Amino acid sequence: MAAPSPGDTAGAALAGAALAGADGRGPRIRVNQLGCLPGVPAHATLVTGDQEPLPWTLERDGAVLTRGMTSPRGHDASAGLDVHTIDVGPVGVEGDGFMIRADGATSDPFAIRGDLYEVLARDAVRFFHLQRSGVEIGPEVAGEEYARPAGHVAGSAHGGDTRVPCLPAGRAVTADGVDLYDGWTDDHVLDVSGGWYDAGDQGKYVVNGGIAVAQLLGVCEWVGAAVELPAGLERALRDEARWELEWLLRMQVPAGQRYAGLAHHKVADERWTPIPTLPHEDPQPRHLHRPSTAAALNLAAAAAQGARVFAAEDPEFATRLLAVARSAHAAALRHPDLLAPNTNVLANGGSGPYDDTDLEDEWYWAAVELYVATGEQQHLDALRANGCHVGGPVDVFADIDWQRVGGLARLHLALVPSGLPQADADAARASVVDAADAILAVQAAQPFGHPYAPPDGRYDWGSNGLLLNQLTVLGAAWALTGEARLRDGLAQGMDYVLGRNALGISYVTGHGARSAHNQHSRWYAHQADPSLPCPPPGSLSGGPNSATPDPVSAALVAGLPAQQCFVDDIGAYGVNELTINWNAPLAQVSALLAGVLTPRRQPAPAAAATRRPTPA
Repeated sequence: MAAPSPGDTAGAALAGAALAGADGRGPRIRVNQLGCLPGVPAHATLVTGDQEPLPWTLERDGAVLTRGMTSPRGHDASAGLDVHTIDVGPVGVEGDGFMIRADGATSDPFAIRGDLYEVLARDAVRFFHLQRSGVEIGPEVAGEEYARPAGHVAGSAHGGDTRVPCLPAGRAVTADGVDLYDGWTDDHVLDVSGGWYDAGDQGKYVVNGGIAVAQLLGVCEWVGAAVELPAGLERALRDEARWELEWLLRMQVPAGQRYAGLAHHKVADERWTPIPTLPHEDPQPRHLHRPSTAAALNLAAAAAQGARVFAAEDPEFATRLLAVARSAHAAALRHPDLLAPNTNVLANGGSGPYDDTDLEDEWYWAAVELYVATGEQQHLDALRANGCHVGGPVDVFADIDWQRVGGLARLHLALVPSGLPQADADAARASVVDAADAILAVQAAQPFGHPYAPPDGRYDWGSNGLLLNQLTVLGAAWALTGEARLRDGLAQGMDYVLGRNALGISYVTGHGARSAHNQHSRWYAHQADPSLPCPPPGSLSGGPNSATPDPVSAALVAGLPAQQCFVDDIGAYGVNELTINWNAPLAQVSALLAGVLTPRRQPAPAAAATRRPTPA
């Protein structure tokens, strides 16, 4: 999550903007620009002010394959458009070059194939490799244009991330004299090299890394149990997850220090670097920011899950992960309210704040992952007593993201085999299916078929990531039940991300006829420097944000209907950044869709034994 930096709001960025409006929308018939899966209902949205149903046809090579009538839906306030929906239904024929025609308009050509999502799944996972810190990226990964030297290594400015000191006292003071860290500093220096750069900047944040690595581990742990993953994908996922887990372990405060066992909230530059700045060219000093309870609970949860996933492959690593999970959780219990402040109030603070004042969901997540990993009664008691548990007051499935991880915990509790008592397991699973039913109801009311409709009508920062996390709930419910309606809702929800939206744009670079390709990034910065590449295929844009918080989107799309609050411009960080926590659900959903037509098996009963790491 980046913030303003020199060069972000230059006139050149405005000149390169892709304006939201009629001239940037593409065909009036909006479809998933990749296509649809055979035998799964296909859908489209027609932009028209007509009040009566209109005839449509599905065609290929000039032949009409099927026909029907549109359904008028009136004015869609979120899109600012009058629309009809087109429900094609299941199509059994496979191939390329399908088109929908209606009201004198023709859709983008699209495919109907069983392997439709395999390349997207691989690209969404490869994105993480290209975000790696502390290692050279060779041309064999994604081609010569994405090759770059290792960033933040020993030979970098200030020693890179190999010897990072704590933020000196007095460096987190606001203009009116408030010290956000209450005078905190410490004398230790850590090697926190490795991990993934978080977003379009060079910062690395434990709370965002935690949910991102958890969702990649989830593909290995429960998605892979439900479907056959594309060849080689699980190996890539495990490699990436391990890379991030190793970094998370390095962020733990060492023994003998004031907050021993907690995790530093972030490691980041002292000041924002300009666009473009490649990682190896970063001139800024780096600092460890004050530890936080949230970071410790993220570390505990992600490490406990990692211990399960790596138990068979590398028992020694799994044992180490579990030991760290235990120590981080114990440290959080000793320091239960050390909150990360909003560092955005600092002048040019150089990093996103990732502040959070409500940690009930983080406590729940840590308890769930530790219980599933160990079966220990103390963690079962803790998760049962938490307000995020089944029957509690917290709606854990609303807006799952780095700041609201209770839904992620509930999915894992319902999906991953453990010693959970049968009544608890049944309740957890029922809650997932109930949540999925509610999501399907929201989806049915949206003329663009997406399960994202905030009550106030305003789209939030990272709306595409929030939408994809709703799809993970549908995918989890399908994995539990095998019901076609859930599979169909999962597939239809992906349509919005890939082109069936108000702007007719695919929000995933390189996937679709018109895809976002100027996401906010300091090294995928082709718009600012033509010698640099655009973001790699499989990079997800954050998507429409009604707040339009950056100067570029504020100047171009502020006040427009929610779906139109987007501009594909490198300076529009509030609507068009890329981040690991948005690409993680993209990887999870695309992996599910890659295998959803040939389910592998249902998850084992929750009361069944699970392979656990050796207790430390």
